[in-house]
Amino acid sequence: MTDVFGHEQVVFCADRQSGLRAIIAIHNTALGPGLGGTRFYPYESEQAALADVLNLSRGMAYKNALAGLDLGGGKAVIIGDPAKDKSEALLRAYGRFVESLGGRYITACDVGTYSEDMDLVARESRFVTGRTVANGGAGDSSILTAFGVFQGMRASAQQVHGTPSLRGLRVGVEGVGKVGHRLVDLLIEDGASVVVCDVSPHAVELVRQRHPAVEVARSATELIAFDLDVYAPCALGGTLDDDSVAALRARIVCGAANNQLAHPGVEKQLEERGILYAPDYVVNSGGVIQVADEIQGFNMDRARAKAAQIYDTTLKIYAIAAEEGVPPAVAADRLAERRMSEVGRLRGIWLGG
Repeated sequence: MTDVFGHEQVVFCADRQSGLRAIIAIHNTALGPGLGGTRFYPYESEQAALADVLNLSRGMAYKNALAGLDLGGGKAVIIGDPAKDKSEALLRAYGRFVESLGGRYITACDVGTYSEDMDLVARESRFVTGRTVANGGAGDSSILTAFGVFQGMRASAQQVHGTPSLRGLRVGVEGVGKVGHRLVDLLIEDGASVVVCDVSPHAVELVRQRHPAVEVARSATELIAFDLDVYAPCALGGTLDDDSVAALRARIVCGAANNQLAHPGVEKQLEERGILYAPDYVVNSGGVIQVADEIQGFNMDRARAKAAQIYDTTLKIYAIAAEEGVPPAVAADRLAERRMSEVGRLRGIWLGG
């Protein structure tokens, strides 16, 4: 396939004995080494895995830029079923490949991988974040991911309703896994009413045990058709397509899922329908802020304060969108590209040595 995103480096990794098949993609290093998680997923084909890692690593470049981090965009995927194929040998073999890139790529957790997995990867590589607290890491990055999405939602409520409070608003959360269930906690605490759906009945039941008043939709399709104020996609990407946008009744879309727009042009459809879209890679950057803080020795207060700035960044993007007459997704891209260009060019200033 043609790499339409212009990546700097794409590395295919294989270790036959452990069964490792992985791809590491570095989109750009204009701001620093590429940082992004490792996704362990049973892709239908290597081609599907490649398409995903290219898309995800590009998103990380933009996410890290708008999060104010001196880090570029990178991502990795391991092909396989983590429930069956994950092993110490496989993760440590993967760590050797990460190490072989000499720091151009720094890995962390993503779908199918956890802090305990990163501890194993780190036994073979120095370039690992998202480790367990016991090993000096930040632990579960879903804490600040959910917090950041909540800040983006508050900014969106300010933009639409003139107040940053979610009190009295009805929010539909699609996907109540690691991030979604934490987001529900924050929404309930702020006075919102919540509707949830998830492919896992167990995940839904856990939320209902904590918050019995939460409503449940039988499917994502049913949830989108609910009378909502805010729709929060927090599962896998691509949920916003022609059909779902046409059925959507919410005034705001703000969620944790990556790559929510199924194809280019969806952002214009949302705008034409009067739906405010909070760009996913802006509002879900709390997790990468959390793991990036590990690089200098993790401090939760410092990381949380930086994640709180997602509120201001989201409002800034809405202001640029209004000023330039473009959808927020386009405004966010422009702001990220501006930082990559303006700060990245400083690498051309020779420091000697």
